[in-house]
Amino acid sequence: MLLIRHGQSEFNVVYSVTRQDPGIRDPLLTATGRAQARAAAATLAGQGLARLIASPYTRALETAEIIAEILDLPIAVDARVGERAAFACDVGSPIAQLRARWPRLRLDHLDEVWWPELEESEAALARRCETFRSAMAIAADWPAAGVVTHWGFIRGLTGLTVPNGAVLRVDPTRRETAAVPLLMPPWPGAPPGNPPPP
Repeated sequence: MLLIRHGQSEFNVVYSVTRQDPGIRDPLLTATGRAQARAAAATLAGQGLARLIASPYTRALETAEIIAEILDLPIAVDARVGERAAFACDVGSPIAQLRARWPRLRLDHLDEVWWPELEESEAALARRCETFRSAMAIAADWPAAGVVTHWGFIRGLTGLTVPNGAVLRVDPTRRETAAVPLLMPPWPGAPPGNPPPP
């Protein structure tokens, strides 16, 4: 499967400079984030994708929407690939708001408040990542699935910290298989070879 970290969000712009939570809930993509989504779509073209699975956070849905439009792919929404709840940006939007913005997406399987209400522990994140990995491992079409997700989920699943817009190939049938980077944009403001954490 292909893991795609969402494009740069309004939260990421501030946090990457200040290292402080700016208090932005469920942020939108920036112009840079939308460009990163288009670059991810270009990288994904020719990879045999047949569907996208996206986190319900707005930044992930906006990224998936851009990729899906370019590559003509359906989007399924899955809260299991959401971010590890730790910051204001990890407070999501209620289903009614998401339905108003994306009326064609199927959201009836999600609770109205689908995001964690408390900070998620590393152990809880690890369990969620393993549950998703195991489910994908038995899906016949896992090689054709793209997963639009977040820094924390990708780190929990692969052990890697990746910048916005990164694309990685992962084999969910092998727990210890390393992820193969297909697109690794530079970290904002970082000197070459010395990326900061998100």
